[in-house]
Amino acid sequence: MTADARPTADATLTGVGVGPGDPELLTVKAVRILREADVIFVPVMADRAEPTATAGANSPGAEAGRAEATVREYVPADRLRRLPFALDDRGGVTARRAAAWDDAARTVVDAIDVGARSLAFATIGDPNVYSTFGYLAQSVRALRPAVRVATVPGVTAMQELAARSGTPLCEGREPLTLLPATAGLALFADALAGPGTVVAYKGWRRHPELLAELRRQGRLADAVLGRSLGLPGERIGPVDNTDHDLPYLSTLLVPARREHRGGKL
Repeated sequence: MTADARPTADATLTGVGVGPGDPELLTVKAVRILREADVIFVPVMADRAEPTATAGANSPGAEAGRAEATVREYVPADRLRRLPFALDDRGGVTARRAAAWDDAARTVVDAIDVGARSLAFATIGDPNVYSTFGYLAQSVRALRPAVRVATVPGVTAMQELAARSGTPLCEGREPLTLLPATAGLALFADALAGPGTVVAYKGWRRHPELLAELRRQGRLADAVLGRSLGLPGERIGPVDNTDHDLPYLSTLLVPARREHRGGKL
Protein backbone atom coordinates (compact mmCIF):
# COMPACT_ATOMS: atom_id res chain seq x y z
CA MET A 1 0.00 0.00 0.00
CA THR A 2 1.45 3.38 -1.00
CA ALA A 3 1.52 6.33 1.40
CA ASP A 4 -1.21 8.10 -0.56
CA ALA A 5 -3.44 5.03 -0.29
CA ARG A 6 -3.23 4.65 3.47
CA PRO A 7 -6.59 5.06 5.18
CA THR A 8 -6.95 8.54 6.69
CA ALA A 9 -10.73 8.87 7.00
CA ASP A 10 -10.48 8.28 10.74
CA ALA A 11 -7.81 10.97 11.24
CA THR A 12 -8.91 14.36 12.55
CA LEU A 13 -6.95 17.60 12.52
CA THR A 14 -8.42 20.09 15.00
CA GLY A 15 -7.54 23.76 15.16
CA VAL A 16 -7.75 24.70 18.82
CA GLY A 17 -8.19 28.36 19.73
CA VAL A 18 -6.16 29.14 22.85
CA GLY A 19 -7.07 32.80 23.30
CA PRO A 20 -4.80 35.87 23.18
CA GLY A 21 -2.23 34.69 25.71
CA ASP A 22 -3.74 34.22 29.16
CA PRO A 23 -3.90 30.46 29.88
CA GLU A 24 -7.02 30.99 31.99
CA LEU A 25 -8.96 31.90 28.85
CA LEU A 26 -8.77 28.43 27.31
CA THR A 27 -12.12 26.68 27.23
CA VAL A 28 -12.70 23.37 28.98
CA LYS A 29 -13.16 21.77 25.55
CA ALA A 30 -9.88 23.19 24.27
CA VAL A 31 -7.97 21.72 27.21
CA ARG A 32 -9.66 18.33 26.73
CA ILE A 33 -8.88 18.18 23.01
CA LEU A 34 -5.25 19.10 23.62
CA ARG A 35 -4.80 16.51 26.36
CA GLU A 36 -6.46 13.76 24.31
CA ALA A 37 -4.54 14.45 21.08
CA ASP A 38 -1.97 11.99 19.79
CA VAL A 39 0.09 14.90 18.49
CA ILE A 40 -0.06 18.62 19.32
CA PHE A 41 1.42 21.07 16.82
CA VAL A 42 2.26 24.69 17.62
CA PRO A 43 3.31 27.46 15.22
CA VAL A 44 6.68 29.20 15.51
CA MET A 45 8.38 31.89 13.46
CA ALA A 46 10.51 30.41 10.70
CA ASP A 47 14.18 31.40 10.86
CA ARG A 48 15.07 33.43 7.79
CA ALA A 49 18.57 31.99 7.93
CA GLU A 50 17.37 28.40 7.60
CA PRO A 51 15.12 26.48 5.20
CA THR A 52 11.64 26.14 6.69
CA ALA A 53 11.89 22.37 6.64
CA THR A 54 14.67 22.40 9.24
CA ALA A 55 13.65 25.39 11.32
CA GLY A 56 10.93 23.55 13.19
CA ALA A 57 13.10 21.33 15.33
CA ASN A 58 12.28 21.55 19.03
CA SER A 59 15.77 22.74 19.83
CA PRO A 60 16.51 24.38 23.19
CA GLY A 61 17.46 27.59 21.41
CA ALA A 62 14.21 27.96 19.52
CA GLU A 63 11.89 30.58 20.95
CA ALA A 64 8.42 29.42 21.95
CA GLY A 65 5.55 31.18 20.24
CA ARG A 66 2.57 32.62 22.05
CA ALA A 67 0.36 29.57 21.42
CA GLU A 68 3.05 27.21 22.72
CA ALA A 69 3.64 29.27 25.86
CA THR A 70 -0.11 29.25 26.54
CA VAL A 71 -0.74 25.50 26.14
CA ARG A 72 2.30 24.58 28.22
CA GLU A 73 0.12 25.35 31.21
CA TYR A 74 -1.94 22.26 30.36
CA VAL A 75 0.31 19.83 28.48
CA PRO A 76 4.02 19.04 28.90
CA ALA A 77 6.46 20.66 26.50
CA ASP A 78 7.70 17.29 25.23
CA ARG A 79 4.27 16.60 23.71
CA LEU A 80 4.47 19.68 21.49
CA ARG A 81 5.82 19.70 17.95
CA ARG A 82 6.74 23.00 16.37
CA LEU A 83 5.73 23.96 12.84
CA PRO A 84 7.61 26.97 11.41
CA PHE A 85 5.65 29.53 9.41
CA ALA A 86 6.79 32.69 7.62
CA LEU A 87 4.57 34.84 9.80
CA ASP A 88 6.65 37.97 9.25
CA ASP A 89 6.56 37.89 5.43
CA ARG A 90 4.91 40.75 3.58
CA GLY A 91 3.45 40.90 0.09
CA GLY A 92 0.91 38.11 -0.10
CA VAL A 93 1.79 34.51 -0.84
CA THR A 94 5.58 34.68 -0.98
CA ALA A 95 7.68 31.68 -1.96
CA ARG A 96 8.91 31.40 1.63
CA ARG A 97 5.38 31.51 3.01
CA ALA A 98 4.08 28.88 0.56
CA ALA A 99 7.05 26.62 1.30
CA ALA A 100 6.34 26.87 5.03
CA TRP A 101 2.70 25.85 4.51
CA ASP A 102 3.76 22.89 2.36
CA ASP A 103 6.44 21.75 4.81
CA ALA A 104 4.05 22.00 7.74
CA ALA A 105 1.40 20.00 5.91
CA ARG A 106 3.89 17.26 5.10
CA THR A 107 4.89 17.08 8.76
CA VAL A 108 1.25 16.63 9.76
CA VAL A 109 0.68 14.00 7.07
CA ASP A 110 3.80 12.13 8.17
CA ALA A 111 2.36 11.95 11.68
CA ILE A 112 -0.90 10.57 10.29
CA ASP A 113 0.93 8.00 8.16
CA VAL A 114 2.72 6.57 11.19
CA GLY A 115 -0.51 6.18 13.13
CA ALA A 116 -1.65 9.47 14.69
CA ARG A 117 -5.43 9.81 14.49
CA SER A 118 -6.15 12.77 16.75
CA LEU A 119 -4.03 15.77 15.81
CA ALA A 120 -4.35 19.24 17.32
CA PHE A 121 -2.98 22.56 16.16
CA ALA A 122 -2.91 25.26 18.85
CA THR A 123 -3.53 28.74 17.50
CA ILE A 124 -3.82 32.03 19.33
CA GLY A 125 -7.25 33.63 19.35
CA ASP A 126 -9.79 31.69 17.30
CA PRO A 127 -8.86 29.25 14.51
CA ASN A 128 -11.44 30.82 12.19
CA VAL A 129 -10.32 34.45 12.68
CA TYR A 130 -7.15 35.44 10.80
CA SER A 131 -5.46 32.20 11.79
CA THR A 132 -2.65 30.21 10.19
CA PHE A 133 -4.73 27.11 10.80
CA GLY A 134 -6.88 27.68 7.73
CA TYR A 135 -3.85 27.54 5.42
CA LEU A 136 -2.51 24.46 7.18
CA ALA A 137 -5.86 22.66 6.95
CA GLN A 138 -6.16 23.41 3.22
CA SER A 139 -2.63 22.15 2.62
CA VAL A 140 -3.20 18.94 4.59
CA ARG A 141 -6.47 18.25 2.78
CA ALA A 142 -4.71 18.72 -0.56
CA LEU A 143 -2.39 15.86 0.40
CA ARG A 144 -4.94 13.71 2.25
CA PRO A 145 -8.52 14.68 1.23
CA ALA A 146 -10.04 12.17 3.65
CA VAL A 147 -8.62 13.85 6.76
CA ARG A 148 -11.40 15.39 8.82
CA VAL A 149 -10.90 19.03 9.84
CA ALA A 150 -12.52 20.47 12.96
CA THR A 151 -12.12 23.60 15.08
CA VAL A 152 -12.57 24.60 18.69
CA PRO A 153 -13.40 28.30 19.09
CA GLY A 154 -11.21 30.51 21.22
CA VAL A 155 -11.44 33.93 22.87
CA THR A 156 -10.29 36.63 20.45
CA ALA A 157 -8.01 39.56 21.23
CA MET A 158 -10.84 42.02 20.60
CA GLN A 159 -13.00 40.28 23.20
CA GLU A 160 -10.18 40.31 25.74
CA LEU A 161 -9.40 43.98 25.08
CA ALA A 162 -13.07 44.90 25.38
CA ALA A 163 -13.32 43.04 28.68
CA ARG A 164 -10.11 44.43 30.14
CA SER A 165 -10.87 48.02 29.13
CA GLY A 166 -14.58 47.93 30.02
CA THR A 167 -15.60 48.79 26.47
CA PRO A 168 -18.77 47.21 25.00
CA LEU A 169 -18.07 46.02 21.47
CA CYS A 170 -21.56 46.57 20.08
CA GLU A 171 -24.99 47.63 21.29
CA GLY A 172 -28.44 47.62 19.74
CA ARG A 173 -28.23 48.12 15.97
CA GLU A 174 -24.52 48.88 15.86
CA PRO A 175 -22.38 46.87 13.43
CA LEU A 176 -18.98 45.56 14.43
CA THR A 177 -16.13 45.77 11.93
CA LEU A 178 -12.97 43.71 12.41
CA LEU A 179 -10.19 44.30 9.90
CA PRO A 180 -6.44 43.85 9.53
CA ALA A 181 -4.50 47.11 9.20
CA THR A 182 -2.55 45.36 6.45
CA ALA A 183 -5.65 45.71 4.24
CA GLY A 184 -4.88 49.42 3.85
CA LEU A 185 -5.88 52.75 5.32
CA ALA A 186 -8.92 53.29 3.07
CA LEU A 187 -10.77 50.33 4.58
CA PHE A 188 -10.02 51.56 8.10
CA ALA A 189 -11.13 55.11 7.27
CA ASP A 190 -14.42 53.91 5.76
CA ALA A 191 -15.14 51.77 8.81
CA LEU A 192 -14.43 54.67 11.18
CA ALA A 193 -16.87 56.85 9.26
CA GLY A 194 -19.63 54.28 9.83
CA PRO A 195 -22.00 53.88 12.79
CA GLY A 196 -20.33 51.02 14.64
CA THR A 197 -17.27 49.84 16.54
CA VAL A 198 -14.04 49.27 14.61
CA VAL A 199 -11.30 46.84 15.63
CA ALA A 200 -7.97 46.75 13.81
CA TYR A 201 -5.48 43.90 14.09
CA LYS A 202 -1.84 43.84 12.93
CA GLY A 203 -1.43 47.60 13.17
CA TRP A 204 2.17 47.66 14.31
CA ARG A 205 3.81 48.92 11.10
CA ARG A 206 0.86 51.12 10.16
CA HIS A 207 0.27 52.64 13.59
CA PRO A 208 1.26 56.22 12.57
CA GLU A 209 -1.23 56.10 9.68
CA LEU A 210 -3.99 54.73 11.89
CA LEU A 211 -3.22 57.39 14.48
CA ALA A 212 -3.46 60.16 11.90
CA GLU A 213 -6.82 58.86 10.66
CA LEU A 214 -8.19 58.63 14.21
CA ARG A 215 -7.19 62.24 14.76
CA ARG A 216 -8.65 63.36 11.42
CA GLN A 217 -12.04 61.81 12.23
CA GLY A 218 -12.08 62.97 15.84
CA ARG A 219 -11.94 59.43 17.27
CA LEU A 220 -8.56 59.48 19.01
CA ALA A 221 -9.88 60.17 22.50
CA ASP A 222 -12.20 57.13 22.43
CA ALA A 223 -9.69 54.62 21.06
CA VAL A 224 -8.13 51.88 23.20
CA LEU A 225 -4.91 50.06 22.38
CA GLY A 226 -3.90 46.63 23.67
CA ARG A 227 -0.29 45.44 23.50
CA SER A 228 0.83 41.89 24.35
CA LEU A 229 -2.53 40.92 25.86
CA GLY A 230 -2.23 38.25 28.53
CA LEU A 231 1.57 38.30 28.46
CA PRO A 232 4.32 39.86 30.58
CA GLY A 233 4.67 43.47 29.53
CA GLU A 234 0.98 43.79 28.69
CA ARG A 235 -0.26 47.35 28.23
CA ILE A 236 -3.87 48.44 27.85
CA GLY A 237 -4.98 52.04 27.63
CA PRO A 238 -5.53 55.13 25.47
CA VAL A 239 -3.70 55.45 22.19
CA ASP A 240 -0.34 57.09 22.82
CA ASN A 241 0.65 59.77 20.34
CA THR A 242 4.31 58.87 20.66
CA ASP A 243 4.33 55.07 21.07
CA HIS A 244 5.00 53.57 17.64
CA ASP A 245 7.13 50.60 18.73
CA LEU A 246 4.29 48.09 18.90
CA PRO A 247 4.37 44.29 18.87
CA TYR A 248 2.94 42.54 15.82
CA LEU A 249 -0.11 41.31 17.72
CA SER A 250 -1.47 44.68 18.82
CA THR A 251 -5.20 45.38 18.89
CA LEU A 252 -6.84 48.76 18.33
CA LEU A 253 -10.44 49.19 19.50
CA VAL A 254 -12.49 52.24 18.52
CA PRO A 255 -15.97 52.08 20.06
CA ALA A 256 -19.06 53.41 18.29
CA ARG A 257 -20.20 56.91 19.14
CA ARG A 258 -22.79 56.62 21.93
CA GLU A 259 -24.62 59.71 23.16
CA HIS A 260 -26.93 58.15 25.76
CA ARG A 261 -27.96 54.82 27.21
CA GLY A 262 -29.90 52.66 24.77
CA GLY A 263 -29.50 55.18 21.99
CA LYS A 264 -28.86 52.51 19.36
CA LEU A 265 -31.83 50.29 20.18
